[in-house]
Amino acid sequence: MNRRRLLQLGALGLAGTALGGLAACGDDDAAGGGTGGDSKELTLWYWSGGLSKKVLDGVATRFPDVKVTMSEIGGTFKEKLLTTMSGRSGIPDITGVKGEDISTFLAQQEQFLDLNELGFDTLKSQYVEWKWRQATTKDGKVIGFPIDIGPTALYYRADVYEKAGLPTDPDKVAAAMPTWDAFFDAGVELKGKVPGAFMVVETTAVFDMAIGQGAKRFVDENNKFIGDQDHVRAAWDLAVKSLELGINAKTPGGSQDFNAALTKGTLPSVIGAAWMALDIRSAAESTSGKWRVAATPGGPGNYGGSFLTIPKASRNPTKSFEIISWILSPDNQAQGFTDAAIFPASPATYAMPALNQPDPFFGDQVTIKVFGPAAEKVPVAYEGPNDAAVKAPFYTQLSNVEAKGKNSDEAWNDAVSEAKKIGERLGVS
Repeated sequence: MNRRRLLQLGALGLAGTALGGLAACGDDDAAGGGTGGDSKELTLWYWSGGLSKKVLDGVATRFPDVKVTMSEIGGTFKEKLLTTMSGRSGIPDITGVKGEDISTFLAQQEQFLDLNELGFDTLKSQYVEWKWRQATTKDGKVIGFPIDIGPTALYYRADVYEKAGLPTDPDKVAAAMPTWDAFFDAGVELKGKVPGAFMVVETTAVFDMAIGQGAKRFVDENNKFIGDQDHVRAAWDLAVKSLELGINAKTPGGSQDFNAALTKGTLPSVIGAAWMALDIRSAAESTSGKWRVAATPGGPGNYGGSFLTIPKASRNPTKSFEIISWILSPDNQAQGFTDAAIFPASPATYAMPALNQPDPFFGDQVTIKVFGPAAEKVPVAYEGPNDAAVKAPFYTQLSNVEAKGKNSDEAWNDAVSEAKKIGERLGVS
């Protein structure tokens, strides 16, 4: 199962998680050992693949005056953190927060320190603005230091595109398919010339990417439901159009069928985040050299990315921030990319040698030349704590259209109706 599928399922499965336990913590300074202090023993929580182990190994050398215990947390990271914070015991001094969960913790901002007060305000210009704004409260506090981001691009098989008479050079592909409609037109051409090949992976993938390319989502800054507005309907119609044109493979990303189709060339196009390169390599190792990367049809978007935060219970906030700043410095973000394809949130890193090497899997293309410009142009979109919950019915109903042939207008009405009900239960107006 690839990371995009995990992100999507996580949003659906945890959409209705209650925050009552965490809210009960209030502003208790005694949680996890109390705020402030100069403890020489600190803890850092992260998840598998979330940080470069080489960089983490360097913390002991860089900060010999403290002992930092690194804990790789398995299972559902968000739930573990929520439970620990609500229990007010064993709270880490530094902890990761996944991008899809940051809105949940923004709603409990009193549990975290404002990184601006520790020095982030002097560093934030080094990181893409839209990312740290995701971790910014309405009154300007920043609770998350960007670890990584997930700028999107079009991954495609140059050999299959050539069979279909489509452009194969990345710049020419981008010029020929600047919009979703142009991309779909190319899909129709592909289908006609390469029988059994599909341009689109699945319906929800189109919907996801189209929403991510805009500046609005499902709930606005005033906690008002806007999932019935034109920007969501336009993304819905695009997703449905891919079905109506017969260019949609209806194949869940990360499934065995998906992996097999990448290798066979029946799925020669995948729109995904920078980290999806690892998924494609793993699934279709024998196709090395045949893939290329071009700009995303419809404009840049982002999928994924995460933060390091300092809970208010941290036993040494000053040292914790020094450690975070070093781990996530531009140079170390380059190391993270080299080690584990953790895509940097620092634009200065994009010019470093580590990110500018020809990639044999992608025909010796230097893919940062696509991902770098995209990363700096991702639109800023407000994502409220209830966004995941109210968007869930749209995924469910699109799946009904794709798998069960449900009428798309009926499915839309049902999605909006259910989303409004969920929103009302959560206090969304």
